[in-house]
Amino acid sequence: MSSRELVVLCTCPDEETARRLAGEVVEARLAACVNIVPGVTSVFYWEGEAQAETECLLVIKTSDFAYTRLEGMLMERHPYELPEVIAVGIEKGLAGFLDWIRDETR
Repeated sequence: MSSRELVVLCTCPDEETARRLAGEVVEARLAACVNIVPGVTSVFYWEGEAQAETECLLVIKTSDFAYTRLEGMLMERHPYELPEVIAVGIEKGLAGFLDWIRDETR
């Protein structure tokens, strides 16, 4: 079965939440690796008002095979009413690394 590798972006309100979610998705084998990028400033509209918040960004490496379950877990366990969950296909990458993502998320 072929699989496409993905990078999923997900913001979190703080480092504690980011670490918890990162650990849970890796432990569940829904991600091969998650990078936590602290200190991201997000500027957005929410409920009719402009907002600015400091967040942590999760950079999640996964496969389309695991994506639906990953999205479900993030939706279930994320504290935001509407979390950012954006998947971007990896067009090119080191073959061995992409194989590793596939192998870890089956």
